[in-house]
Amino acid sequence: MAVTPEGTPIWLDASFPDLAAAKTFYGEVLGWTFGESAEELGNYTQAYSDGKAVAGLAPQMPGQDDWPTAWCLFFASADIQARTDRIRDLGGRVVVDPMAVQDLGHMAIAADPGGVVFGLWQPGTHLGFEKQGEPGSYCWAEITTRDAAKADAFFPALFSYGVKHMEDEAIDFALYDLGGDTTLGRMRMTDDFPADLPSHINPYFAVENCDDTLANVTKLGGQVHFGPHDSPFGRFAAVSDQQGAGFSVIDLQTTKGDLPKIS
Repeated sequence: MAVTPEGTPIWLDASFPDLAAAKTFYGEVLGWTFGESAEELGNYTQAYSDGKAVAGLAPQMPGQDDWPTAWCLFFASADIQARTDRIRDLGGRVVVDPMAVQDLGHMAIAADPGGVVFGLWQPGTHLGFEKQGEPGSYCWAEITTRDAAKADAFFPALFSYGVKHMEDEAIDFALYDLGGDTTLGRMRMTDDFPADLPSHINPYFAVENCDDTLANVTKLGGQVHFGPHDSPFGRFAAVSDQQGAGFSVIDLQTTKGDLPKIS
């Protein structure tokens, strides 16, 4: 099996104050089903779409009560210790040092110099996403930051991304690529974003119908923060679940407008 290139999004998970409520929410909103909670791993629970692994959910651990409820995107790493050493060299911060997760792999949590939190995953038996780019699964992510310069210096140096910029006077948006394939977006936060919203990575989940999904989000106590909005990439919206974890949903089949120029 081919090795996932370093810097490729490979997995995402979140810890929730109420795991049962999170399962109800994502089960209805994204159609996920759930495996048995792994008691030896703090009741970590894997989510599935069409029987394929798409994400992990867990209850918050003791001492995490003041941690924000948020999705964490993990990037593939072939040598997680070397990668965390590099994070420190680049002015980033290692939040959770590399640790083994049974034979599943090794994980670490870090933040860039601008405060964007992300994870590293060095696969063992767990190879990451089994489904991507289809309804019910991860399809895209954007580093959403108040310090675009720091992100553009840090992430390409950490993962050897190529950097291109979208030619649009309305937004400051960059694209990071690996081997010519677009891997990740980077958006500079403007004053339109809430002042108390920290820099973060915004994951996108593909859905069959954006508007129907938003109706389910609000029905279940979540919030719609932006959209729905039509774009050349799909009809999308930014939302949060009923426990505060933010993400976006996008109908990739419903597109409108011309693709932007990239330089």
